Amino acid sequence: MPNNKVFNSISMPIYSLQTNTYTSPAVEEGASAAAAAAGISFWLPTGNVSVGGSQNLLLQITNPSGSGKTVSMNGISGGSNASASLIVYSGGTITGATTPVPVNSRLGTATASVVTTRQATGTLTGSPTTLYSTFVTAGIYLLEFDGALVVPTNQTLTVSLGVGALTGSINLNWWEV
Repeated sequence: MPNNKVFNSISMPIYSLQTNTYTSPAVEEGASAAAAAAGISFWLPTGNVSVGGSQNLLLQITNPSGSGKTVSMNGISGGSNASASLIVYSGGTITGATTPVPVNSRLGTATASVVTTRQATGTLTGSPTTLYSTFVTAGIYLLEFDGALVVPTNQTLTVSLGVGALTGSINLNWWEV
């Protein structure tokens, strides 16, 4: 077996080149930062909501058919003043809801999100499929997806925080391409 060089030369198939030097600095950013810079990243917060006993705080986005966009979830965050279950569903029906407006991550940008939204306190109905379920203690929580959770057209994502008397919040962050 020959002794090959540890470092490749430019004529070899794999070549390493240092690109982030003090004389020529490079900047690397993730997809979410690039989406925000492009004006295609959005936030949807519930604010701090008081939830009654036997109820859940529900936040839902739907990517409507014909939108021409794919929604890639960056993260779900929020907080609760009491222990609760945090469940992420595909589908589900929310009744008696408000329709909060998503905010563009690039402040001052007029680009609007394609998703339709619903927010309520209550119980999720229909036939949702559980994607993720966890127990959270009082305090803040953060689920990072970095685009690994995708909501294609004609699909719905619902987040539930509860059950029980609590004050909580849910924040959704995604980008659309």
